[in-house]
Amino acid sequence: MRVLLLGGTAEARTLAAAVRERGGIEVMSSLAGRVSNPSLPVGAVRIGGFGGVDGLAGYLRRERVDAVIDATHPFAATISAHAAQAAAAAGLPLLVLRRPGWLESTGDRWIRVPDVAAAARAVAALPDGCVFLTTGRRDLAVFAADGGHGYLVRAVDPPMDPLPPAMTLLLARGPYTVDGETALLRDHDVTALVTKDSGGGMTSAKLTAARARALPVVMVDRPPLPPDVRAVPTVADATAWLDSAAG
Repeated sequence: MRVLLLGGTAEARTLAAAVRERGGIEVMSSLAGRVSNPSLPVGAVRIGGFGGVDGLAGYLRRERVDAVIDATHPFAATISAHAAQAAAAAGLPLLVLRRPGWLESTGDRWIRVPDVAAAARAVAALPDGCVFLTTGRRDLAVFAADGGHGYLVRAVDPPMDPLPPAMTLLLARGPYTVDGETALLRDHDVTALVTKDSGGGMTSAKLTAARARALPVVMVDRPPLPPDVRAVPTVADATAWLDSAAG
C-alpha cells in the first residue's frame, strides 16, 4: 500500500515513524518547503508544491498512490482544499489528521477573531503597548499600518516587508517552556498576545504565561475543513484507519 502523507507537523512525523515500525505500508511524506531547514520525518520525503489540484491529482495517479493523509498545519487551508479535491478526482480515500484546538481556561482573556485581518483590527482597539505576535512570518503585512503598538514578532525564518514600524524580531522554533515564555513576556513588557489556534503542546506555553499575567489574547480561529472529509484527532486514530484501509 502506498500512502502520500502531507506533513510538516509533529503529528505527521510521529505518524510516519509509527507506520514505518509497523511495516507493510510505503509512505511518502510531502513538505511544502516554506520553512528553511525543516524537521524531517523518517522515510522518503519530497519537498515543494504539486502545481495545484491538477498537479496533485496527476502525482497521485503517476505514483500509484492508494491513500492520502492530510496532516498539515490546521491553518494550511489551501493544501487541505487541494488534497480533498485531488483525492476525489483520483478516486482515493482521504483522511485528515488534525490535533484538537486549544480550550479557554479560567483566567484567560481571549478575544476570538475569524482571521488575521480581524486580529489586526482587534489589536488596534487595545491600549498602546507591546504586542507579542506569533501568527507566522507570512501574516505581518496586516499589522504594518499600526504605529500605536510595538511588536515582538517570533518566527522560524526572517519575514519580508511590509512589517510593523516598531518591531523586534525573535527567530526561534518550538517547543517552548512556560518558564521561558514567562521570562519573554516580562523582559519585553508584553501587554497582549496574538496567536492562531494551532493546538498542541509545542507552543501552548505562551497561553499559560499570558494567563498568569492576565494578558488579553487575540485568538485567530481555524479555517474550516473541506466539506465531506473524514477527520481524526490523534496519530493512533490515523494508524487504525491505515490498518483498516490496508486490510
